[in-house]
Amino acid sequence: MIWKTPIDLAVLNASRKNTLIEHLGIELCGYGDDYLQAKMPVDHRTVQPFGLLHGGASAALAESVGSMASLFTFEEPGKQYAVGIELNASHLRGVSSGYVVATAKPARLGRKIHVWNIEIHDDQGRLVCVSRLTMAIVAE
Repeated sequence: MIWKTPIDLAVLNASRKNTLIEHLGIELCGYGDDYLQAKMPVDHRTVQPFGLLHGGASAALAESVGSMASLFTFEEPGKQYAVGIELNASHLRGVSSGYVVATAKPARLGRKIHVWNIEIHDDQGRLVCVSRLTMAIVAE
């Protein structure tokens, strides 16, 4: 297991208040030994003018779940924080309704750099977007 700090989805979701994460309706929804998941509605907050999921919303979902995942890998929470330094996203399929779910899994968890692979799927389990997020780990 990669997690050094216990994950409490209720506490995490409560911390979204007054953030972009709350505004977009992103909620953490699951985790396992080596992954963290978040879901986001495809609705008026997250679509572009043609009614399809906005690529920027997918990018925000990917960065949100990857950033949060990094926090739970720290040996000493509160003495480090993670900041995104690169994000790429390949948008593979349009989505016009329902939810999308992002799953973040580590590619590399170093002392100074974390790299996360994030896949976003629609309600039917179809791959919508693949992303890679690089996080710098900074001491407080």
